[in-house]
Amino acid sequence: MLGAVISLIVVLAAAYALTQIGGVIMLLFVAAVLFLAYRRLSLLTFTATFTALLAAYTWLGASSAPAGLWKGFLWVLLTGLWLLNVRPLRKALITRPFMKTYLKLLPRMSQTEKEALEAGTVWWDGELFTGAPKWEKLLAARPPQLSAAEQAFLDGPCEELCGMLDEWNITHERADLPPQVWEFLKTRGFFAMIIPKRYGGLEFSAYAHSCVLAKIASRSATTSSTVAVPNSLGPAELLNHYGTEEQKNYYLHAGRRCRASRSPGRAPAPMRPPFPIPAS
Repeated sequence: MLGAVISLIVVLAAAYALTQIGGVIMLLFVAAVLFLAYRRLSLLTFTATFTALLAAYTWLGASSAPAGLWKGFLWVLLTGLWLLNVRPLRKALITRPFMKTYLKLLPRMSQTEKEALEAGTVWWDGELFTGAPKWEKLLAARPPQLSAAEQAFLDGPCEELCGMLDEWNITHERADLPPQVWEFLKTRGFFAMIIPKRYGGLEFSAYAHSCVLAKIASRSATTSSTVAVPNSLGPAELLNHYGTEEQKNYYLHAGRRCRASRSPGRAPAPMRPPFPIPAS
């Protein structure tokens, strides 16, 4: 009922507006705003359109003193809009003051956070945030391919692991992975997919890493998460990028040994490096 009343009021207001030249210009103005915003046209196009509408309103509208004052006020606003089309002036009056105020509201970024952000790339995903993505760039990108070793791991150990998994048994009966699954994961290198080969890892690509996790997840989400954590949230990648050679030789190999000696349900003993750790 309320919606019908509001709709009737809007229709009556529009009908009345059509009998007045100012109302017609107002309806054209609203329609222009909606159309230009939908088409995401430039500020210059907005300004030129508003200028044409205001000129029509000034020429055809009422000529009384109050109407003249109102028209003068609208022309002052339009002048300010034209000035905003001058990019250096717009940056000086709006963009820079706004950004200074906005940056003061943001929390300070730590050096660690900055390094983490700068460690990766946005690839083509960044195009989506431009508002006009270059689809040809995406179409030109070659699809990733598994190496022979990665495909063999996917068809061999990964397939064998999937045959050992029973998600109901893992989550509802054991609340843990079976001992034979833990042993298989440790001895077949599932926890060392991102560790370089020279440190005893598999050195798989991100695509291979994703394929392995997706295949395991088709049988057991719990096991897939168990494999994913040391290959993503673990310290191996940070050590590989930012650690010294001495730290890599010790921790990457020691971390692999530590995982290989881990018992189900028990955390590994802390590792003590044979060299001093500098204070941060």
